Amino acid sequence: MIALIQFSGILMILLAFLHVGFPKYFNWAKELNRISLINMQMMQAHTFFIALFLILVGLLLITSPFEFLNHSFGKKIGLGLFIFWLLRLIFQFAHYSPKLWKGKQFETSMHIVFTLIWLFFCFVFATIAFFPL
Repeated sequence: MIALIQFSGILMILLAFLHVGFPKYFNWAKELNRISLINMQMMQAHTFFIALFLILVGLLLITSPFEFLNHSFGKKIGLGLFIFWLLRLIFQFAHYSPKLWKGKQFETSMHIVFTLIWLFFCFVFATIAFFPL
C-alpha cells in the first residue's frame, strides 16, 4: 500500500505539470480574450492553484505514506481526498459533455486515461480512509 500511496503522489505531481500546457493546448490566448478580465484571470489563477495543490499533496503522499496509514489524521485526510477524487470522477461523466470526446480518437483516449486515474485515486484514498491496515 505504501507504494500505491507514493505512486499516487507521483501521479498528482505529473498531473500538476500537465497544467503548464493548458494555455497553449486550449488556445487560451484567443479563447480567454472573449471573456471578461475577471473571468480570464480567475481561470488562470484557479489553474495555477489546482496545480500547486496537486504538487503539495503529491509531495505529502510521497514523503509521508506511513502517516496516512497509521494515524487518524492521515485517515481523515484520506477521506477528504477520496471525496475530492470521487466528485472529480462523477464530473467526468455528469459535467463534461460527451460531444467533447466522442468520435475523437485523442480526446476519447484521454477521457479513458483520466477516468482510470480518478478511479485509481478513489481506490487508494478509500483504502486509506475506510480500511485498517
